[in-house]
This record gives sequence, structure tokens and C-alpha cells, in this order.
Amino acid sequence: MEIAGEVIGTLQFTIIPSLSFQGSTRAQIEAVRVDQRYRSHGIGRYLFEWAIERARQQGCRLVQLTTNASRADAHRFYERLGFVSSHIGMKLDLAQPAAVKQAE
Repeated sequence: MEIAGEVIGTLQFTIIPSLSFQGSTRAQIEAVRVDQRYRSHGIGRYLFEWAIERARQQGCRLVQLTTNASRADAHRFYERLGFVSSHIGMKLDLAQPAAVKQAE
């Protein structure tokens, strides 16, 4: 989203084919950012409403997102939009040397 040519908010929106839910597609929202000067002005809600509508238009069965576990304010925002916590995410940083443990 832009105001006077300046990017003030963005998100990554991806459609993912899925084997779950009888092969339906899902939308993934990640990397949500709103310029600090514009937070609490409805920009985030607008971005999410845009993404959710695109997911509906694409026939997605659900919209999912990832969020850092430490971002309590973001969690409250997502809950107000109707999102429900359902999974625990995990990551493997491939830029870091692998720490492989051998099975005993």
C-alpha cells in the first residue's frame, strides 16, 4: 500500500496447492509490515481484507499466516480479524551450519 508514492504497508500473499481438505488451495500471508507512523490507522486491516478477498476469489479453502511467537500485539490483531491459533511452527535456518545429531 502506498501514500503519495511512499510504501507504508506490505504483505506477502501466496496461493498454495494442498493435499488437505480434498485437494483445496490455501492462501498464506507472511511478512506483514506497516510503517510505524501509520500503525493503528486501519492499514493492516485493509491489507488483510484485500488478501482475504483475493483468497476467496481464487477459491481458497482457508487463509493461514505465520507470526513470531513473541509478537503479542500482532496476535491480538490477527485474533480480532478472526484468525485462530492452531499450530506451532518450526524453522530450519539453512544459512547456519547444520548441527546434525546421530541417532543413538
